[in-house]
Amino acid sequence: MPEDPINGHFNSEILLCLNVPGDAPYHPCSEAFPAEEVPRSIVTHLADWDQSSVYPETRRDIRISLPAKLDGEMALLVCQDGKDYVDSNGAVRAVEVLDTLMHSGDIPPTVGVFVDPGKSDTVPRQRNVEYDTMDDTYVTFIDDEILPLVESTVKVTLSRDPAQRTVMGISSGGICAFNMAWQRPESYGKVISHCGSFVNIKGGHEFPLMVRNTPRKNIKVFMQSGEGDVNIPLGNWPMANHQMADALAYAGYDYRFEFGSGGHNRRHGGALFAESLRWLCGASSGGRTAADDVVMQEKILARLRVQGVS
Repeated sequence: MPEDPINGHFNSEILLCLNVPGDAPYHPCSEAFPAEEVPRSIVTHLADWDQSSVYPETRRDIRISLPAKLDGEMALLVCQDGKDYVDSNGAVRAVEVLDTLMHSGDIPPTVGVFVDPGKSDTVPRQRNVEYDTMDDTYVTFIDDEILPLVESTVKVTLSRDPAQRTVMGISSGGICAFNMAWQRPESYGKVISHCGSFVNIKGGHEFPLMVRNTPRKNIKVFMQSGEGDVNIPLGNWPMANHQMADALAYAGYDYRFEFGSGGHNRRHGGALFAESLRWLCGASSGGRTAADDVVMQEKILARLRVQGVS
């Protein structure tokens, strides 16, 4: 049985949004089917890793994709809910897309790190604890524990340049990806958020106001949501993502928001995944500079003076 209703609604209505008619147009992008000549990454699976001191008494699976061709310090893609993103029969098929784009030269040689949320015998809803908490605990976990583990396991050096480091996730994993870059813009400069949970799970609905009222950070953001996304007592995901996109525009960020017809799943995001990476790796296509801010401020002040405001 669902939980007790609130104003006739249940938070468990999220289950009705996982597969909706509006998903029908979306299929894995063509880059998810590499041509025969494309060199393939090797995926290493670390099962039930349980050595975290940041999240003690948890265990999780970690998958690492290592490109066939290595080139010095490697670019990085970190994915929350990693198992589903790395699934070769899934909606995104991230490793296949990475291989295709690396072969075409659209992205640099990139190591994929696909991290599942922890499982705990003592802490309920460990995924929400890790992904929805609005502080730097999770990014500390990734930076201090997971990435050193990756480097030692596959014998690779990861770039420390935030412009070479992307974070991605869906739902709570989507807000987690943004929060990682927000907390550590010196570590992560690019974000992909699929159906991000910018709602009141653990305060995520405050992010639009925080973005509007905090000096702009050097983060480039790709967001996706859809008409069939979740609308439950915890919040309205389509509205929350629109508000987040509006806040990014207001604050002058380089961002892109794709709003489609789909539900709360990876299908639209998977269809857009190659395009997401190409856009993130391309030249800045928007956002304001400090000089642009000055010009905008002068125009605003001129309008205010016309209204008699000194």
